[in-house]
Amino acid sequence: MTATMTDTPENAPESTATTPEPLQDAAPLAKKKKERKEDSFPVFVIKLVLIVAFFRSFVFSPFNIPSESMLPRLENGDYLLAAKWPYGFSSYSLPFSVPLLPSRILANQPARGDVVIFKAPPGNDVDYIKRVIGLPGDTVQMIGGTLHLNGVAVPKQKIDDFVIKVSANTSCLAPEFEAVEKDGTPSCHYPQFRETLPEGKQYNVLDLGYRPQDDTPPVIVPAGHVFLMGDNRDNSMDSRFPAVEGGGIGLVPQDNLIGRATIVMWSTDGSANWFLPWTWFTAARFNRIGGTF
Repeated sequence: MTATMTDTPENAPESTATTPEPLQDAAPLAKKKKERKEDSFPVFVIKLVLIVAFFRSFVFSPFNIPSESMLPRLENGDYLLAAKWPYGFSSYSLPFSVPLLPSRILANQPARGDVVIFKAPPGNDVDYIKRVIGLPGDTVQMIGGTLHLNGVAVPKQKIDDFVIKVSANTSCLAPEFEAVEKDGTPSCHYPQFRETLPEGKQYNVLDLGYRPQDDTPPVIVPAGHVFLMGDNRDNSMDSRFPAVEGGGIGLVPQDNLIGRATIVMWSTDGSANWFLPWTWFTAARFNRIGGTF
């Protein structure tokens, strides 16, 4: 109050000495409000980053399909959402696989037939997507191109060929599969079959003819692991091959599971050009968007 008193006449009433106080306090108050306003944007960004990190770590996360190992269900250029909670959470669930979780929490075992995203052995640093075929205790074997579970052949029914158009994302795996549609569009026709697992789960697979991986020794899935295979049986490096860099994945620890495929949220044939906005739509495969698993 001393500073205020010096600004008023010596014999002024006490009330006149107090009137400037609100005016003097207004300046610091306005400054504080301005500082809070300036701080709001970085705070907002930090909150947004934390929300996105939480969502991607524990709820849903997007993944794209860069290969044809899961044809016919998934095509190169599909973008899907994976649910992160069905199998529990590990460090692989976190962005950049930050090692904050010493072990898997809320762990649940997948079901046969689930399409899962996981960190591929042996490096455990690349996201793969395959179908769960064998669970702990199961004996898995391929005999003449037919899947056998616990000594019993999984029913395999021939259905219409799978047809996919040739595009920037897709070329035929061999000349014998090349075809031309009635409208002149080049395409690939692949032999397609429907498998039915013991629980009744059905899905389609491709069988392109005999390959060495069509006959494998019986493998017993150990505890805490799963046997995974691609639906494109002759074009998938999966649990039929040992886990080596640039090769197969072997038997995959369940701790490597990241999530379960749920829905295709976008799909493109690869022909879009960033500098030609209309191609963002002409390249879209709208008929694939919304497909569930």
